[in-house]
Amino acid sequence: MEIRQSTESDRCGILEIHQHAFGDDKGSVIAKLVDDLMHDTTAMPVLSLVAVEGKRLVGHVLFTKAEVNGADVPLSAQILAPLAIIPDSQKGGVGLQLINEGLEQLKQAGVDFVFVLGHADYYPRCGFRPAGSLGLSAPYPIPEEHAGAWMVQELNHNYLGQVKGTVQCSQALSEPQHWRE
Repeated sequence: MEIRQSTESDRCGILEIHQHAFGDDKGSVIAKLVDDLMHDTTAMPVLSLVAVEGKRLVGHVLFTKAEVNGADVPLSAQILAPLAIIPDSQKGGVGLQLINEGLEQLKQAGVDFVFVLGHADYYPRCGFRPAGSLGLSAPYPIPEEHAGAWMVQELNHNYLGQVKGTVQCSQALSEPQHWRE
């Protein structure tokens, strides 16, 4: 399997991955979000990676720009959203490979923090930790029963636990419906 940066010619395949991974209704919403994020200037720079088996796209992950408002030091941040693997390739490590490659590229690019709102039992496998308890709030309040789903990973420096603030994401991702786990 190859992990590489996506190209414009991958666009339709990427949207199909999200459509199939999440099902009809939710998949349509997620595919539209991905398309919107890829063209949202407030999300730039984006890192869009695809997993390819043979000549077939089987997975996609997107990282978009974020800011930490209220932090007393300048931080570079990204949000991982969304991640999708086609159903017949799920549970085979494709998602972990996409995430880890993205994290490595972002670390090399000097990004300090990567945030995600996702399954609290999945993302810690890649080093994510609950963000709220570290003083880093999501763009919208996360209900207490889902607090563990809002996570962060520090890639550079040693600011985690020392800086506090609220994450601000791109315009396309800043709709409240995208902040429910």
